[in-house]
Amino acid sequence: MESTLTERYQTTVPQPVRHALGLRKRDRIRYTVRPNGEVVLQRVSPEPADDAPALAPFLALLERDIASHPERLQPVTADLAHRLQELVCGIEVDLDAPLPDDESSGHQAV
Repeated sequence: MESTLTERYQTTVPQPVRHALGLRKRDRIRYTVRPNGEVVLQRVSPEPADDAPALAPFLALLERDIASHPERLQPVTADLAHRLQELVCGIEVDLDAPLPDDESSGHQAV
């Protein structure tokens, strides 16, 4: 795909790229220039809610790592998915239940 730069160095992001990135009007995009000169275009995710202050830095770390080293990404294979299902089979989780204190859970922080 190609697009043309205007006199003011502006361009239109082609529709297939907008669709692939899930872009909408007024969304922000990020450009990452790799050492080999390749440029990566990414949608900038909205900031996570303030109720999870540790999540934003962690997601930013993941985003930088993925952008810097996309070769590290590997698909989840059918074998791995099956193994994970076997490991959690029969475990019920109440996502609304409060987390136990470290002392009362019987687990020690490491």
